[in-house]
Amino acid sequence: MKNILYIGNALCDSEKTVTTIDVLGKNLKEFCAVNMASRKTNKLLRLLDMIKLVLMKQFKADYVLIDTYSTTNFYFALIISQLCRILGLKYIPILHGGNLPRRLKSNPKLCHLIFGNAYHLVAPSNYLKSIFERYYINVIHIPNTIDIKKYSFKSRKMGDIQLFWVRSFSLIYNPNLAIEVVDTLHNKGYKTGLCMVGPEVDGSLRKAQKLSDQLNVDTIFTGKLDKASWRSLSDNYNIFINTTNFDNTPVSVIEAMALGLPVVSTNVGGMPYLIEDGITGLLVPPNNSEAMTKAIEKLISNPALAATISLNARKQVEAFDWDIVKHKWLKLLK
Repeated sequence: MKNILYIGNALCDSEKTVTTIDVLGKNLKEFCAVNMASRKTNKLLRLLDMIKLVLMKQFKADYVLIDTYSTTNFYFALIISQLCRILGLKYIPILHGGNLPRRLKSNPKLCHLIFGNAYHLVAPSNYLKSIFERYYINVIHIPNTIDIKKYSFKSRKMGDIQLFWVRSFSLIYNPNLAIEVVDTLHNKGYKTGLCMVGPEVDGSLRKAQKLSDQLNVDTIFTGKLDKASWRSLSDNYNIFINTTNFDNTPVSVIEAMALGLPVVSTNVGGMPYLIEDGITGLLVPPNNSEAMTKAIEKLISNPALAATISLNARKQVEAFDWDIVKHKWLKLLK
């Protein structure tokens, strides 16, 4: 059995959403011994906890997995990767940040320190794989995973518009667009509901609540919910909207596709690699409430199209089930 150190933000016990380390770390324990860091909410303490784990477990570790994002946590990956180099440990960055392509251009030397010396790079989306392959040869696509058995497919009736949004409230995910879309639909005479699920990150939740009040949009803000709770809540809604300005391959969209919710998403980052426009979802330009509104109208006015998209999407994401994806990890960590 291989010994794995997994470095990332395991913060699902706090007010943060579940991230890859929480899901993948647990799944890998099926065939690896896994030690993870860190659950510390303070960023400095979290970094120190990550460093401590690597130093303490270095002699037993076969591989170090490093969740790699494009913002502040990019520097966590930089520090841990260079520590692994000093200690002679094989490390594998897992590429998450939808804005990582910009990092490759704006910080090429720092990126080369991380990615150029890695054992392999794991890209959860073909979008990031296609970009990183221009710079590095050791890129492997292993998608994010879900337990498909927990996602019961439900056909959605296209009557009144009931929109569902699941994401952290962060500026890059543009939550205000969801509220603007509902306002546009109201102005066109549609009876529309909106539920937004997710925790506050950078003040965007407060701004969304304020905008909702200003536009007199009746929005349900649930805050953070565990997956079982929001899966159950989703039964009351018939369209999932993804409003982000930057993205990779969001698990929340994969989950919506598994549940039978037809998805309308901004056409950014890795989204066109996940959704085929008109086949497994509808794609629209970012930050454009009119375009997203028209896509929603298209689904409501054509229930057969909505049903076909839902079935196609479910079939596609069944390939993201852990029982399938785990064989790629077994091959990499052999």
